[in-house]
Amino acid sequence: MSLIRLAIPKGSLQQSTIDLFKDAGWRIVPSSRSYFPAIDDKDIECALVRAQEISRYVENGLFDLALTGLDWILENESDVVEVADLVYSKATAKPAKWVLAVADNSDIKTLEDLNGKKIATELVNYTRRYFEERGVGVEVEFSWGATEAKVVDGLVDAIVEVTETGSTIRAHNLKIIHELLVTNTKLIANKKSWEDKAKRAKIEQVAMMLKSALTAADMTGLKMNAPKDRLQEIIKMLPAITSPTVSPLFDSEWFSVETIIQETQARDLIPRLLRSGATGIIEYPLKKVL
Repeated sequence: MSLIRLAIPKGSLQQSTIDLFKDAGWRIVPSSRSYFPAIDDKDIECALVRAQEISRYVENGLFDLALTGLDWILENESDVVEVADLVYSKATAKPAKWVLAVADNSDIKTLEDLNGKKIATELVNYTRRYFEERGVGVEVEFSWGATEAKVVDGLVDAIVEVTETGSTIRAHNLKIIHELLVTNTKLIANKKSWEDKAKRAKIEQVAMMLKSALTAADMTGLKMNAPKDRLQEIIKMLPAITSPTVSPLFDSEWFSVETIIQETQARDLIPRLLRSGATGIIEYPLKKVL
């Protein structure tokens, strides 16, 4: 099999992507002097690429496999295979979304109010199509950065910007009046690479392990000892992917119980287990759940 060429998003997503691959079983080591990180897999070679450009390069065959955002796939209208959604769903994480924002004191309240107005954004093509499909005539210009300031300075009437909490937008005295797109990370593949049997097998392996690492990030393992006379009561308290593992101990009056639960469940469950007679409770992190 020829090498799988993998594109990793350069910039703000770079370290989180490397961390995800580490949890999935691959060690990627970037170099400050190179755009080609080392990876401990003889069948894969890596490159760092701006997320905004990745889907075009995958479509053109420069890369077989990559991680990038749904927003940039739609922006570039890239014809690629979407292999997997890589959604990080921990309670503290918020999905990124592209929103339409105007000045706090603006009279603009709806999309229609922007007819004949000017919008600044990095997501130019998607924004232009979005308004065209709704019959609203706007001028959309590319923003190289500091997009929020363009409304404050009166250079544009509105912006389309990506946000998680909206705090930066509010800090610039802007208000969100519409949500255009909720985006997430996608694992994408070149169509010809996907049709290649050997490459597809490798791509599917990567997808499976990445998804298992993301699933594990939300989960935790619990082990405990339970007295025989309280065993059924304790088992009924345990949520599990299938059912808990129960093994007899050397002392016939005690059992070892092990299960996997959502991490957020542990804080309430462990005190209840203790009150029900469980002892020696151990909570441990998981790397992968398949």
